[in-house]
Amino acid sequence: MSLLSQKGSAYDIDKECKQAFRTGKFYYLTFMNEKEIKAQIEDEIQKTESLIEEYRELTKPESPDAAIDDHERMDAINNRSINEAALRQAEEKYKKLNYVLTKIGTPEFGVCMQCGQPIPIERILIRPESSHCVNCAR
Repeated sequence: MSLLSQKGSAYDIDKECKQAFRTGKFYYLTFMNEKEIKAQIEDEIQKTESLIEEYRELTKPESPDAAIDDHERMDAINNRSINEAALRQAEEKYKKLNYVLTKIGTPEFGVCMQCGQPIPIERILIRPESSHCVNCAR
């Protein structure tokens, strides 16, 4: 149930939001349009897909007959291992984002998988792939 259906007007919602902000309460998913959240997650998926492609290009092996000295070769190997780690992280994030996208509109969306408490909307907006609240993620 949203605030709009509980209170009845945009003025009441704004007043309630300001009061919650002053008292330090967090708003959860019921207070935000699921379409907006879905659009943000889809946007994040597109960004992550672009990163994955970029990292795949950067992790391609160097040609053995490339004319580079030993120091450059070691730098290239080191850079490639860093990019491979970034690629693995991006691929993991991509999987989580797609999983979260399938959960929008279900009772599981926005609920911590460990403790069952609502995940603050702020956390979901910052890290849409989050499946745990801040306390359980520590």
